[in-house]
Amino acid sequence: MKTATLHEIKKELNQLSQEEVIEHFLRVVKFKKENKELLTYLLFESSYEEGFIAQVKAEMDQGFAEINLSSFYFVKKTVRKILRTVKKYSRYSGNKQTEVELLLHFCRKMAEKWAFFGENVTLTLIYERQLGVISKLVSSLHEDLQYDYTEELKELRKPRGRI
Repeated sequence: MKTATLHEIKKELNQLSQEEVIEHFLRVVKFKKENKELLTYLLFESSYEEGFIAQVKAEMDQGFAEINLSSFYFVKKTVRKILRTVKKYSRYSGNKQTEVELLLHFCRKMAEKWAFFGENVTLTLIYERQLGVISKLVSSLHEDLQYDYTEELKELRKPRGRI
């Protein structure tokens, strides 16, 4: 089966009645958890972005608190899982400022959580890669926000000897 383009789908949806569109839409939402999460964001969270950011930060905090510290394998696996979640929620929002806020919080948590560990190449690379992503995102924001976020980035980039 050949998948239709977004333009073709939009044209076809414009020809359907509202009831048919809702029926098809609800059927699509049943198939994937991510579809439901996106719809939840669009319907309930998008109007209050600050609350959404606070919820995601709380979820991140909980993830960092539950990390299994018995081996670096579990630590790396959990950090990657938290980062995937952050990226997913950033995609839902589509707001660059939200993405910067979430990634800055992620890096802050990594910096404070891993201060007592020795050098770990994988964790260091994840941390530095996210700082680079934040830097690129900040350059596309308003000048006032750029200054504030750049100051936070400088603080996170200060050498610590360890993450």
